[in-house]
Formats: sequence, structure tokens, C-alpha cells
Amino acid sequence: MLTPTPSRTSLSARFSFLFAAFVSLMVIFLTAADAAQGAPPPLKNGDRIVFLGDSITQAGAGPTGFITLVRKALEKNAEIDVKVFGAGIGGHKVPDLEARLERDVLSKKPTIVVIYIGINDVWHSLRGRGTSKTDYEQGLRRLVAKINSAGARVILCTPSTIGEKHDLSNPLDKMLEEYSAISRNVASDTKSQMLDLRQDFLAYLKEHNPKNAEKNILTTDGVHLNVQGNRFVAERMLAALGVSQQTGGLLRHVVLFKFKDDVSPAQVQEVVDAFAALPKKINTIVDFDYGTDVSVENKAAGFTHCFLVTFRDEQGRDAYLPHPAHQAFVKLVGPRLDNVLVFDYHAMK
Repeated sequence: MLTPTPSRTSLSARFSFLFAAFVSLMVIFLTAADAAQGAPPPLKNGDRIVFLGDSITQAGAGPTGFITLVRKALEKNAEIDVKVFGAGIGGHKVPDLEARLERDVLSKKPTIVVIYIGINDVWHSLRGRGTSKTDYEQGLRRLVAKINSAGARVILCTPSTIGEKHDLSNPLDKMLEEYSAISRNVASDTKSQMLDLRQDFLAYLKEHNPKNAEKNILTTDGVHLNVQGNRFVAERMLAALGVSQQTGGLLRHVVLFKFKDDVSPAQVQEVVDAFAALPKKINTIVDFDYGTDVSVENKAAGFTHCFLVTFRDEQGRDAYLPHPAHQAFVKLVGPRLDNVLVFDYHAMK
């Protein structure tokens, strides 16, 4: 008996059915994978968070550091009392964290420990003092096990960056990728929460570093965080902790200038052009507008030029003010002004 040859129509229908089934299975699989990682558990009253790491974490406890920004954000929530501790020491690697875990972390009775390590384990290899892949992995596993045994959960971060070129042309990028992969595997195997700072940094730098610069985007030297870098890491840490950062509308920064009588129109225009160039130099500016006074009420008090700079939030403004490009503008405009008025507000709509 001859088996009839399937028509093209029936083959197409069968393929469509199988493809649809495959897609459905993939959706189920990915949904299950997401559920396994899940949203971070909400913070609760009495939580004690310790940030464990190297010099990046040590500096993070400073006035504009990411740990301080996290603490301030958490303090705005009056419903829960959460304590935040910094436990970073410059130059430290995974073996160093193991040696001081009891003294600097477990003694604080933490409920959450954020481990941000790996930069020196890779970077110090240039001087023959790095950490081998085996020691790095085994050390991370022991750290997680001891923290879990003490009743705390771990948020494990991948190392961020050693050089800010986004095309993976920094000298240690290949090695940094390998150590980041180890951190991801350890997080997966130990069912720890993963915060992939490595991928977050690369994504940010691809968007905000068009000149492929080695530093001064999120860092001062390719490694240590600048003001914007601390803000960026704080945002990622808060997201990992399940904390919403919605604090209000966009922040409007209003600036009014009254120029001295002896300032020429050309000098005024130079100031206007320099101010208008700042959005291309400072990435925390999300919108910019300006104009001259056309009021008929005669109440401008001598102010002739108004500039409206918009930031996503207060942290954006705080990164803008000390930015080198803004400071250079201040030096240009300062001697030409008779008076200046600055007014900031949150947009309510």
C-alpha cells in the first residue's frame, strides 16, 4: 500500500502547529526561569543590609557614595526601619573578604549581604597578585554558604568595569568577562540573587560613551565611581532590593541671568551658546529650553535671560552641578553677571 505524499498545504499547517507549540513551550520555560529568579522579596522592618567589597564599596560609604544614596532613599520610607552598613576596604579581593567576614559582616547580624567584588581579583593580575579562577569561585561559594548559614540572604554582583571602552577593547575585558561568568554561575548554583553590574555598565556605556573613552563616564579612572557612577550603582542596588525610586515629578532647574551693563551682545550670545551646549556634555539633562524676557508687566527686575534645565530627579541635578562641563560654564559666565536667580521644583503633572 502506498503512503500518500503530504500536500504542501498540510506540511505548512503541520509546521505552523509545531512552531506555535515550540513558541508556547519557550514562553512557559522563560516564565518559569523568571519565576525562579523572581522579584526580590520586599524589605521588612528590622532588615540589616551590609555592603561587602573593595575600595569601590569603601568610597560608596562617603557623602556622595552609592551606599549613602541607598541609605537616604530607604530613610524616606517611614513605614520600615532598615539599617545600612558599609564594609568595603581598598585593595581587597575574595580571599580578603573571607578572612574578615565574621568581623565586618556577620557580627552586624545582617539579613541581607550585598557582595560587590572581583575588580581587584582581575586587576591585580597585572602585578601577579590576582586571584585564580578556582580560588575566586570557591571563595565566593564559601562566602555565600557562611552568610546563608548565618540566616542572611546574598545579593551577588558581577565586577563592573576596568576601563570604560564599551567595545570590549579594554586590556582586561576578556578576563573580566570570565570572572563575571563565574559570579553568575555561583549565584545560579547557590540560588542567590544576581545583580549583573557588568552587563548594566556595558549597556549604559554603549549609550552614553559615543567616543569610547576610557574613563570619566561612570568612573574617575576606569574603575572607581564618579558622582554619576555612584548614582547609577545606587539605582541598581535599590532595584535589586525591590525599592521603587518614584519620589515625584521631573526636577526643573530654572536659571535667570542679569548681565552687567558692559557685557557686549557677542559675550551674551557666547554664554547662551555655552549653556545650550551642556545637554550634549552632561547626560543627566533630559530636556533644555531657554528664552529672553518678553513680558509687558515690567517686573523682570533686570533679568533678561531664562534657562530651564530638566532632570529626571534630584540625583541628576546633583551629578550636573559638579560636572566639569558645568563648572567650566560657571567660570565663563560668572564674571559677566550682575545677578543670578536659581529656582528648582518638582513638576507636579
